[in-house]
Amino acid sequence: MQSDKKKETEHKMAMMEEDIAITKNMAKIKHKIAVMSGKGGVGKSTVSVNLVAAFNQKGYHTGILDADLHGPNVPLMLGVKGRQLDADEQGILPVVTEDNIKVMSLAFLLPSKDSPVIWRGPKKTGAIRQFLGYVAWDELDLLIVDNPPGTGDEPLTVLQSIPFLDGIVIVTTPSPVALEDVEKCVAMAKSLNIPVIGIIENMAGFICPKCGEESFIFGSGGGQRIAVKMDVPFLGQLPIDLSKVPDSDEDMHIITKNNDSLFSQRIMEMVDKIEEYIKK
Repeated sequence: MQSDKKKETEHKMAMMEEDIAITKNMAKIKHKIAVMSGKGGVGKSTVSVNLVAAFNQKGYHTGILDADLHGPNVPLMLGVKGRQLDADEQGILPVVTEDNIKVMSLAFLLPSKDSPVIWRGPKKTGAIRQFLGYVAWDELDLLIVDNPPGTGDEPLTVLQSIPFLDGIVIVTTPSPVALEDVEKCVAMAKSLNIPVIGIIENMAGFICPKCGEESFIFGSGGGQRIAVKMDVPFLGQLPIDLSKVPDSDEDMHIITKNNDSLFSQRIMEMVDKIEEYIKK
C-alpha cells in the first residue's frame, strides 16, 4: 500500500514537472494551431504541411509537430525523411528543412520506415507531452500540430496540454461519412472550450490535367453545410490537381513548388483567413 502511494505521488510530481516544462516551452511560441480530422484518408497531413509552408512563405518563423504517431508522414512530405535528431543544453533539436521550417516527428526516432509503433495510450500521450515540453522550438511565430484522425488519446492530449491554443482547423472531404465525423471534432473542441478556426473541405474537385476543367467527382458543398450547421467558419475548398502534384510523396508542400496552381491559390486564401483570425 505504501509503495502504491509512493508511485502515485511520484507520477503526480512528474506530471507537474512536465506541465511546467510545456507551459514554459509553449510560451515562446506566439501562435499554436492544431489540425484535426474526424477520420483518416482526408488529406489532413497534406493540408497541415501546406499550411505551415504557406505561413513560412509569408515570412512567419514556423514549426510543425507531427503528432500522428502511427502514421508519421510529415518528414516524408517535407523532404527530411531519414534525418537524425540532435540535442543540446536547450533540449531536443528539431530537424530544419531547406525552407527553415522546424519539424518534430516520431519518424526521426524509429529504427526504420517499416517499424510499427505498437504503443498503448499512456506511452503515446507521454511522447506527445515530451515533444511539447522538451523540444527546443525556440521563438516561433506559429506552430502547426498535425493530429492523428479522430478524438482519442493523442488529439485530446494535444488540446488539453497546449496552453493558449489559438484553435483548431478541421479537414474533411465531401464524403457523407467524413462529414458526419466532423461534427464529433467540433463537439470535442466545444466541450474543451477551444475555438474552431474553420473547416477545410479537401478533395472537393478534380482538375482535369488535359483541359483544366474542375469536376466535383466526390460531390461539393458538404463542408460548408456542416460549418453552417455547427456554427463554425468555413475556410474553403481544395481540389485534386494531378498536373501540379509532384511525382513522389516527397516535397508535398505544393504551395512552394507550384504557386500558380489552383490548390496553392486556395491554400493562400485560407492562410489569409487564419492569419486574420490569429491577429485578433
